[in-house]
Order: sequence, then structure tokens, then C-alpha cells
Amino acid sequence: MRWSCLLLVALLLGGGWCSTARAQAATSAYSVVVPVPDTSDAQRNDAFASALAQVLARVAGGQDLRDKPGYADALQGASSLVQKYQYQRANDGIRLQVDFAPAAVQRVVAQLGFASVGARPPVLLLVQGTDGALFDQAALEHLAAAAGAKGVTVAYPQAGTAPDLERLASADPQALAQVDQHYHTGLVLLGRLHPGGADWTLVAGGQIQRWSDRAATEDQLLAAAGAGLAARVNTQLNVVGASVSEGKLWVDGLRSAMDYARLLAALRGDPAVRQVDTLGAQGDGVLLQVQAAMPLAGLAANLAANGHVLLQGTPHAGADVTLRWLR
Repeated sequence: MRWSCLLLVALLLGGGWCSTARAQAATSAYSVVVPVPDTSDAQRNDAFASALAQVLARVAGGQDLRDKPGYADALQGASSLVQKYQYQRANDGIRLQVDFAPAAVQRVVAQLGFASVGARPPVLLLVQGTDGALFDQAALEHLAAAAGAKGVTVAYPQAGTAPDLERLASADPQALAQVDQHYHTGLVLLGRLHPGGADWTLVAGGQIQRWSDRAATEDQLLAAAGAGLAARVNTQLNVVGASVSEGKLWVDGLRSAMDYARLLAALRGDPAVRQVDTLGAQGDGVLLQVQAAMPLAGLAANLAANGHVLLQGTPHAGADVTLRWLR
């Protein structure tokens, strides 16, 4: 790997790749669908406030903003942040899709005095019923609603392209790489329901968490799973420092100049990153000096969860944190 070639490609290609990926991620982060009993002005304004609460939590990385001065006023003025809205018919009533203006939401988060770490990618839901078949979007409504209330968005498997569940449950790097390619996320929830309970596995940036729940009904099981999912994702990734942190990051597994360009684009496009400088390269790895609005270990966990297929690597001399690039 020639260092001069890597640097040239990074300058030429890095910015464009990042802006496209970030724009795609931002679109869903600022859009919410909420149920409404009717289409009256009062119910619509209530729905706007409920939707804005979810979006604020997403943009703040799942952190709790409710005790911040000005939060209640922001929800009361939610209609002024709406970019567009549309009613939808559903089997159980009416729903309202609300799209907020990203820049306006980001200003509100800043006015609340909170550091924005950017919206996270969705969690891919791969949940099997008691018969072993994967649940579709309609069947997972209670899980998605409970997770969404805590600022965690979800995605669903594409028809006919279900990933390898067994390999994902063990955080197999290649299986995670395929999820990233199709769903642009490093967050996966696998579940299997059985009579009276369910077993869950959360894979977040290659890190595995497992737990089990019991409940009287399937809807209760799924709602509990959504709440548990949000709590675990927020605990692992909700790491924001009081000041800018600085440290050295080693990333290996870079097989080409394009990999290097994409790595720099991913770092420089992350809202938590303030500055990235290249210190050197050796073999298939690169040593970077990084300034960020969170501790470097927290930044590494967030980068892995964001679908860049960066996993924790083995310690490297002179680096505070190590990651491995898988594509």
C-alpha cells in the first residue's frame, strides 16, 4: 500500500462518499410516524410534539433531554419545525408521518445546551416467531414503537434476503459486512419467541449482548424487547464527554486506497469528530490523531455501530484504541 497514493485518493474521493452516506442516514432520522385518533388540529399538534420528542432523542444519540431548560417550549413549538406531514390509513386507525427540517432540529438541540452526536443508524430486526419464521414489519410494531420512544430507529429484512442468523448471532465479521452492505448499519437484534418468553441477542459494532424476557402476551414481549433494546443501545453508545477528547486511533485491514479514503470520510463525516490527522502508516494499517466530542473508546463503539464495518482490533503500540476495517 503506497502512502502517497492513499493520500491522493482520500483528497479526491473522501468528501463525496461521506456526504452521500450521511444524507441518506439523515433522511430517516428526522421522519416519524405516530398514531392519531383523528385529523383535528389539536390531535395533529399533539402528534407533532410526540414526534419531535423522538427526533430530538435520536439526534442527541438517545440521550435524555427532558430535564433541559427549554425542552417543553421546544415541544410546544414543534409545528414550526415541521417540513411536511401526511396522514396514512392503517388497519387500526390513522397515522401521521411527520418530517422535520434537519437544520432546525439541530439548532434546537444546540439551544438546549446539549452536544449532538448525530442520529444513529437503525437496528436491523431479525425476530423469529414460535414457528421459526421471521416476523414482518406489521408484527414488530410494538417493538419498534417502544424503541422509537427512546430515540432508537429500526429496519426490517428485505424480502427474500434474510441474513444468516446463526453467523450474525456470533458477530461473524463477514455476516456483519453483508448487513452493512444491504442495510447500512452495524446494529442487529436477533430474537426467538417461545411460549411465554423470548431470547434476544443484540450485536452492536461486533459486541454481543444477550438476555431473555417473559410476558403474558406476545405484544408485551415485543414491547419489553423494544425498551430493553433501546436501553442497551443507549448505554453502550451514549458516551458524550464534557470537553473535547484527543487520542491516537490505529485502524488496520485497509486493503486499498479506496478503503483509506472511505475511512477518512467516515471519520470526518461523523458529527462527534472535530479533527483527524494522519500520523503514519504501516502494512495495512494507519495511525490517526483524532479529536472528538466523546472519549475515543466511545467514538470507536459508535463508528462500529454506524455500519462502517469497523470492529474492535488487537492492541497496537502507540495507539489508545484499535479498530479493524472489514472491507
